Amino acid sequence: MEIDDFYKARKKLGKTQKELAELLGLAMKTVQCYEQGSRKIPAYIEREVWYLLSNQRGIPITTEMCWDVVECGVKEQCPAWEFQTGHMCWFICGTMCECTKGCTLEEKSGKCRSCMIIQDLLA
Repeated sequence: MEIDDFYKARKKLGKTQKELAELLGLAMKTVQCYEQGSRKIPAYIEREVWYLLSNQRGIPITTEMCWDVVECGVKEQCPAWEFQTGHMCWFICGTMCECTKGCTLEEKSGKCRSCMIIQDLLA
């Protein structure tokens, strides 16, 4: 997650640095460091921020699902399909998308950043 996206996400959540730090279980100084760019934002923190954004907006289950966005041919084998969480595919490891299949959480987060589903959270 880029510095600007982290800052934008905090603002969309309507949280101060201290409030976001409390939500994420971090020290306020850590959030400050993320926003100043002196510390890299770990993939697990990025994922938590996306989770907070997706729930704050109250995304209905009828939101376009990942298997429709990427025109997936193996959706029945994917955990996102199994648990009907195609709007939160970025949250689940082991998804079958060609671009993220077999990736670590950090690699997956990097690839998911460019996906329309994540981009809609930050819009």
